[in-house]
Amino acid sequence: MLDKDSIISDISFNRTVYNAVPSPILVVNEDVCIIDHNQAAKDILSPHTQVVKHRRAGEVLHCLNAGISPLGCGRSEPCRECVIRGSVNQCLATGALSRRRARLELADGEKVNEVHFLVSAAPLAHQEHKLVVLILEDIGEVVELRRMLPICARCKKVRDTQDLWHRVDLYLSKHLDLDFTHSLCPDCAAELYPKLMSDKPEKPN
Repeated sequence: MLDKDSIISDISFNRTVYNAVPSPILVVNEDVCIIDHNQAAKDILSPHTQVVKHRRAGEVLHCLNAGISPLGCGRSEPCRECVIRGSVNQCLATGALSRRRARLELADGEKVNEVHFLVSAAPLAHQEHKLVVLILEDIGEVVELRRMLPICARCKKVRDTQDLWHRVDLYLSKHLDLDFTHSLCPDCAAELYPKLMSDKPEKPN
């Protein structure tokens, strides 16, 4: 049986932990070229590992700005404002962890998808190479909830992006994984059960 230190130092164990993280993880260099990635990143980037590695992140993510310049990702004017590239530069310059929100427009065939990530960048020194670990957490649902939700003036249901109407509690439960308990506020309790509430002794001031 392996002891604890042997397990932690085992390469296959470390790779298993790396791939168990549900958010995409990219290990990149100073030009945001992908050196390595976990399984979650492979699922959103490409089914072919050899196509992903040693290419810049914007190119394999199909960022619209990556196609503006013939030189590719990071070479067009809009790339100066790229949060992912900026996070990598900041991380290498300061040696400190950074966490920033990013809005990206990604090409999906003839469609353009707007995605929102919380980008975490952490420095990684390996064999005298300065690398950065990028974690991309999908915060699209949180961003959507922060926008104004159409709500029915009468029944208070809310409308989603597919023009379907939902009870507020069901909508929040679906998008934020919240659990609700139900009770009655004093006003509704008095309206529904006036006799019961009138018999209830008043609380002292």
